[in-house]
Amino acid sequence: MNLPIARRPTGRQSGPMRRLAAFAALAMVATGCVFTGGEDQVVTDTDGGFDEEAFGDCIVLDVAVSSEKIDLMRDLAQEFTGEVDGTCVGVRVQSKASGGAATLLSEGWDEDVEGPRPVLWSPASAAWGAVVDQRLTARGEPAIIAESVPFMQSPLVIAMPQPMAEALGYPETPVGWSDILELARSEAGWGDYGHPEWGPFRLGKTNPNFSTSGLSALIAQTYAAVGTTRDLTLEDLRDPAAIEYARDIERSVVHYGPTTLTFLNNWYRNDARGTALTYASAAAVEEVSIVQYNRGNPDGVLEPGEVPQPPRVPLVAVYPTEGTLFSDNPLMLLDAEWVDEDEAAAARLFRDFVLLPVNQERVLEFGFRPGNPDVAIGDPIVAANGVDPAQPQTTLEVPDPDVLVTLIDGWEDTRKPANVLLVMDVSGSMGEAAVPGERETKLDLASQAADRALEQFAPQDRVGLRIFTTDLAPASDDPDASTTYVDLVPIEPIGQGAEKLRTAIRGLFPLNGTPLYEAALAAYTDVLASYDPDAINAVVLLTDGINDDGNLDDDAQQLQTLLDRLATGAEGAQARPVRVFTIGYGQDADLATMRAIAEASDAAAYDASDPASIDRVFTSVISNF
Repeated sequence: MNLPIARRPTGRQSGPMRRLAAFAALAMVATGCVFTGGEDQVVTDTDGGFDEEAFGDCIVLDVAVSSEKIDLMRDLAQEFTGEVDGTCVGVRVQSKASGGAATLLSEGWDEDVEGPRPVLWSPASAAWGAVVDQRLTARGEPAIIAESVPFMQSPLVIAMPQPMAEALGYPETPVGWSDILELARSEAGWGDYGHPEWGPFRLGKTNPNFSTSGLSALIAQTYAAVGTTRDLTLEDLRDPAAIEYARDIERSVVHYGPTTLTFLNNWYRNDARGTALTYASAAAVEEVSIVQYNRGNPDGVLEPGEVPQPPRVPLVAVYPTEGTLFSDNPLMLLDAEWVDEDEAAAARLFRDFVLLPVNQERVLEFGFRPGNPDVAIGDPIVAANGVDPAQPQTTLEVPDPDVLVTLIDGWEDTRKPANVLLVMDVSGSMGEAAVPGERETKLDLASQAADRALEQFAPQDRVGLRIFTTDLAPASDDPDASTTYVDLVPIEPIGQGAEKLRTAIRGLFPLNGTPLYEAALAAYTDVLASYDPDAINAVVLLTDGINDDGNLDDDAQQLQTLLDRLATGAEGAQARPVRVFTIGYGQDADLATMRAIAEASDAAAYDASDPASIDRVFTSVISNF
């Protein structure tokens, strides 16, 4: 779920153009289409088109929803029957990331690329509607959010492994952002609470440019810093004490990212090997994630035949004593030039249908609280799943849109900086056409995406560029220098090295084999050697193939050595974590191996099997920093 505010420029594009480029790409991250007729039929088009004939003469109601409710909305759309002045209504649902849809609605929605413009829109939070309206009215255009009612709700909580929450005295002793701040500032970390074996306090937070939970956490910690629950002002944001408060919390962050799933999945994997307490101490997530995690389904999706396995160490939902915000998943009727009276009437009929008590009870099945206040909260929002239906006691007010924008822009100055090595595969296969019959190669598209992704870094971030392939010229006169990788740009502040990075990226060309394992291990080792304790230390590794270093006999041993080294670092060197984020690029990439490499280092793997997706994938990867 994205927020249409991007990072400060590093010298090339203006802010609005950078935002539009980044978020137009990210709008497609969670896009899937469902075409529902009035007779319980679902017509899907594998080419991504929209078959108008599926609805016959019915009024077509287009609905765009954030991904967490696509399955439920799909079911409700299938069950809905309604008429407007004797004409049947068919509901067509597509999934759109919240911030991506907000950008499209305010900057321009290309139906040939994005699918139909919605009449009814349901992002994760009503805050997105406020941002859309502000962006439109700031340009002298009319606002488009006509009506808005909550569909289903989930409060932001601080997820903590149960032993850690109990060490703080929770739930008998209230816990809030002030306690997080104290832990973040402590040199002894958990040693202050009698558990030095847990190491320093480590916080998981998503990027507020992309994630609703990240945005809610940023708002909540700011309210805590200034000691209020409403009417946050621009003057509050300029308060030096509030800025210091934010910076000290951010210093404990493990890494950021576009969604909370990376934290939840990594926690779950660490739980299986008994290291959940040394992966992360807490993460800002929505309550629904606690329910799903403790049920043994951390990503909220059960594949056919998958049996949920509850974790050994459950998570506890800490409701911050200073207050929190709800993701209300509103149903927003748009008053826009593409919406006619019949479509608006159809939207109201469908909205009233999904708010019926019998349908609101179904949101509980997914771990959400009903939006209809007449429907009681019940199972699974129960103590056995680590949550408390009587909480939160205090609900925070969503700030005015101008304060929201300023708050997010200011996050660039308080967030934890990055220390990142970009590692690009320049093997011969990268010279193949990205799309059969087209001139652009895979390396062309990857280089263009990496170039554009540099805009997401802030000047204080340190970024370097390394290429790898077999039989490279020695990097120096040293006879022992590597011939499989070369640092084209050393890791240095991007504020001074951005142009060197761009020039180097634009000059890449394909060469020989793919010494993937050697390159991954060397990159990890070198970033570890130059570890910055005040930054997020990471490797971003892109490859389009499998390990091919000319010696296939030792492939299995090389991979095991790499994974063992990464796992040892993840478990035994928690004071110096280096994450390896991987991108499997093109149809021939070894996605299973790339996932294993990322998971061994408690990072995340990204699938760019379709070379055309590399722009949005790069944007997602860099959102971790």
